[in-house]
Order: sequence, then C-alpha cells, then structure tokens
Amino acid sequence: MKRPVSRILVINDEKLILKELIKGLNAAAKSLENPLGITFSGVTTAREALQAIQEDGDIQSVLVDDTLYTLKNGEKGSRILQMTALKLVQEITRFRPELDIYILIAQEKEDEVVDALFSETVDGYFYREERDYRGMYRILNAQLQEKARTPFYDQLKNYVLMAKDAWHTPGHSSGDSLRDSPWASDFYQFIGEHIFRADLSVSVPMLDSLMEPSGVIAEAQKIAAKAFGARRTFFATNGTSTANKVIFQTLLAPGEKLLLDRNCHKSVHHGVVLSGAHPIYLNSSVNKKFGVYGPVPKQTLFRAIEEHPDAQALILTSCTYDGFRYDLPPIIEAAHAKGIKVIIDEAWYGFARFHPAFRPTALEAGADYATQSTHKVLSAFSQSSMIHVNDPEFNEHLFRENFNMHTSTSPQYSMIASLDVARKQVVMEGYKLLSRTLELAKEVREQINSTGVFRVLELADLLPDEVKNDNIQLDSTKVTVDISRCGFTVEDLIRELFERYNIQVEKSTFNTLTLLLTIGTTRSKVSRLYDALMRIAREGRAPRRLYQIPELPGFTELKYLPRDAFYCGGEIVPLLDEQERVNDSLKGKICADQITPYPPGIPVLVPGQTITSEVVQYLIGMLRSQKRVEVHGIVYDGYLPCLRLLSEVEEKSLKKLAK
Repeated sequence: MKRPVSRILVINDEKLILKELIKGLNAAAKSLENPLGITFSGVTTAREALQAIQEDGDIQSVLVDDTLYTLKNGEKGSRILQMTALKLVQEITRFRPELDIYILIAQEKEDEVVDALFSETVDGYFYREERDYRGMYRILNAQLQEKARTPFYDQLKNYVLMAKDAWHTPGHSSGDSLRDSPWASDFYQFIGEHIFRADLSVSVPMLDSLMEPSGVIAEAQKIAAKAFGARRTFFATNGTSTANKVIFQTLLAPGEKLLLDRNCHKSVHHGVVLSGAHPIYLNSSVNKKFGVYGPVPKQTLFRAIEEHPDAQALILTSCTYDGFRYDLPPIIEAAHAKGIKVIIDEAWYGFARFHPAFRPTALEAGADYATQSTHKVLSAFSQSSMIHVNDPEFNEHLFRENFNMHTSTSPQYSMIASLDVARKQVVMEGYKLLSRTLELAKEVREQINSTGVFRVLELADLLPDEVKNDNIQLDSTKVTVDISRCGFTVEDLIRELFERYNIQVEKSTFNTLTLLLTIGTTRSKVSRLYDALMRIAREGRAPRRLYQIPELPGFTELKYLPRDAFYCGGEIVPLLDEQERVNDSLKGKICADQITPYPPGIPVLVPGQTITSEVVQYLIGMLRSQKRVEVHGIVYDGYLPCLRLLSEVEEKSLKKLAK
C-alpha cells in the first residue's frame, strides 16, 4: 500500500531564516509521528511560491511570512515589498482553495496582520520569533489529518471490524446467507466479504441517520461543504436525478414558474411534474452538423428573466454532457436581480473546484444550489451524489421534509462511505490527478488527430452559431470525435471497439463518439485507444453515408400544467394505423406523458403540451430511423406505437395556462 506524500511550502524572503525554518520543521517531522509523509521545502519569493503550487500537486499546506521583501537593485539593506501576505493568500486561494494557509507574524504586528487577513481563508498564525518547530509541526500535522479524515467511512470500518452478530436487516445477515450456499456463493465471492459486512441496517446508532444526521454523517457532510465551497452539503444515495427533484419541491409550490433549459436531464422534467411547477421551456442551441445540442443562448436567458420576473427559479446544466460550460456569473447576476433562485445541474462537473482550469464552479459563480453526480467523475459508487446549498434564504426544514420524502429509509452505507472517501481524495490529491487528466486529454487529442481519419472536435467545431459570442467554454475531459471518415456507421464502430478492442465509449451521435476522461484514466488506456483507432484508420475503408436523426422540432404551446396533465387517466391513441398511415387526428391534442427520444434525450413532448403535425412526423421519423433510437414514453398496443393523450372531458376539467 502506497504511503501518502504531503509537502508543506514555507515562504520567507530571508534565506538564512528560511534555511533554519526548513531544517527545524523537517527535524520535527522525522522525530514525531508522521503518518501523512510530511516534508517541508522553502522558497524566498511569491513568484516561486505560486510556481511551486502550480507544479507540485503534493503540496498540501503553505506557511507564508506576513511581509515578503526583496533587495532593491541588489543593494544590501535596501529592500522593497514583493507582495503583501493578503495579496499572496488571495492568489493561492484563487488557484488552489483546498490548501491550508498559515501566516508567520511578528508579535508586535499581530493585530494589524490578523485584521488585514480576517476575511481571507487563513487556517492559523505562528509567531516568527518563537521557533517552536515541534509545536508548529504538531499543529500542521493535526490540521492535515483533520482534512484527510473520513468520519463516516472510519466509523463504518470500525463497526465492521467489531464483528457484531446481526439480529437485524438486511436478510443476507453480513453475507452469511450466501457464503456457503451451493447456489449463490459465487456472488459472495465475486462481490467480496466486506461489501456484505458493511451493508447494515439503520438499527446501528453509531452509524448515524441519513434522514436526520447528527453524528458521523453530519460530520462528513460538514467537511464536504467546506471542501466544495458550500454553506451546506447533503449526501444523496439515489443520484442527482432525485437531488434535482428534492430542490424543486423545496423551492416551487404548484403553479409557480420555473425557467428551464429544454435540454435539461429528464429528472428535471420529472421534477416539474412532481412539484406542480409552471415551466417556461427555453430552446437549446443546436449544432446540426454533428447532432450536438448546446446551451441556451445568453440573450434567450436574459429575455426570459425579464419577461418572467415572477419566476421562482432558473435551472441550467453546466457543464453539459458534451462539455459545454455556460458563462454563469452574468446569468446568475441577472436572475438574482429579479429575486430568482439559480440551480445548476453540475452532474458532469463535480471535480471542477479542484483545478483552476475548470473554475469558476457554479457556487463560485453565485448559484444558490448545485447538484453533482460524484459517482460520474470522482471516486464514489454509482448513484452517490451531493447537493450543495449556498442559498441565503435556505429553508432547511422544508428541504429536509422533501429530502426524506425521496430518500430510502434503508440507505446503502457503502455509498455514503464512498462519498466521504471521494471528498477526501479530491481534496488531498485532486489537483494532482486532474493535472494528469488534463495532460492525458491533450495526448488523446493529438493521438486521435494523428490517425488522419478520426478527428477530435474542438469548441469552434462544436459550438452552435447561436451561442458563438456567449463566452461558452469547453470541458476538455469530454472528448468528441468525428467518425465520419472511418468507413463505419457509429453503431458498427462502437461494436468494433467493444468486441475487437475491449473499449466501451460514453455516448454517440450519428457521426460522433464521446470519450470521458476522469481522474481514473490511465496512460495505458490512452495507448490502447490510440492503437485501436490507428488500426481501424489503416484499414482504409471508404466513408459510408451516415443517416442523421431528424432535427428536434421547436417547443410547442404548453396548454396545461404538466402535473395536471400527467395525473389524468388519458386515452391511448395510435400514431399510425395498421397500414402505417399517419393518424391526422393527433394534431391539436394534448400529451399526458413525457416523450423523449434517446439520443439526444431532450423531450419532444411534455405533459400538457400541444401536439403538432411537425411533432408527429418527428416521432415517426425516430421510430423508422435506421439508427436504433429509444423513444421513452411511447405506449405500444400490440405493434402499434401510441401516445397517452388527454380526453376531451379531461381537457374541459383542467385550468388552462395563461398565455
């Protein structure tokens, strides 16, 4: 098992004093308990310090002298101020907010320095004259150990090692029902002993309660909030899908307005039904050449905010599945000026806080709520997510009631532990791992482009025309590859990569593949991908015609609240008759379900929406497409595809939305 390495950087402009500090602190680290592998190194200038912090991902803490001077024109005794401690602390925090920062001060200047740094992220102070190296080391070590602590995981591990007899749920009883079974012991062996021993009942008080945390879960959430820059953080064990719904039901009463990107995840549209909100759907931009849906244009957002100042909330996805990042600060500022809460679905961007290449995060840009799929891009188990709250008017009681409405009373403790550990890892080595991921992303781009057949699409290629002046950024860990010259259809290429080269990709359009790089991506995987694509490229296949999915029709009129329409019984009406002719009677009818072709995963119809002939033709085109497309929400009567629609009687009983 690898031991951690933790470097602490000391910044002092006096070379002799710096040498003495480093020698004394390293001697203390060698003579005292040092489980985190702490060593000390030093620099004499702020510029060197910032360079070291950028280049060395193992730096965990910084010890800054309160005044940094340098010799003026090399003259002895003539010194000018390099940079104030305040300025340097701000620079360090802006670049790597996860670092602990301590200040070395002269006792006579204590009040002055502390006052100047009062509002900054400073973890402690040491008197320059004391030279208590062992005492300083103990404090620095203790603080690092506190940051590396995983209160829930540690308690879960402790409990498992206690080996208590289980007279409670779950039924496998620590795996005892499976271990010696002639029919099921292979599952026990495959999954592993500890996963069963850690699968425990809420009857174990020392492991706290996810529904009303006051012990180790509360502690773990508090540490996570500090790490991710939130006022409050909540662990969710049924994914960001449920996290979005919880926030909606907290902020929105039936009939209240919500501004939302039509391209939001389906959980957002389900949240509209559950909360009873009145949605104002905003059409996304679209890159027709590659079938990629982008952000909502900034002017569309500003116009919607101006036209609907009575909206309670705005929700956007940033970054998107394809890696588009909104320019969030001006959008959030405009929403807040009208009293509109801002929710950002950061499912694909939970790592962003821990490397300057990805910031600002939604919370740093001023969002009130951010939901993150910690399992998608960090080291948590699937379904493990976080809800981050910075809303100054946060109603905790109402939030908790809605959270508990959706949360299982029997949560999977291993998932909670994985959130605790994922937070620890990204705080302690996230910068280092993300720096490596960025290097690999650059290599992947260069290698794919060198095949001469496959080409990585950059921001200029992907960005729809409508948003080219909106300061959109691209998350480089999402790599979209143009496959149109390789001689395969996208389905055949995916099959070739899987069956012949053991490679599974993230997603596709009719002429692109998307590759997702994470902190778990290795150089070996990059090499195998390059080898596979180069071999395919060298086969020299003639390009094939690729069939594009029909363009998604614009959003039509929303006649009734989605919740009201969804909870009607409705009637089943076929899209086609038995001779496969279009059912003309569908025009003008109201859909009772969410109809979502996947890909792209954007609902063409939501409950309460009016059906037009363009929508019908689009759905039929999806069903008849040579590229297999799932169409969620279609009902089949035998072989006939049907829609659930409001009956005339039901329409008359519902209140129409004001235009």
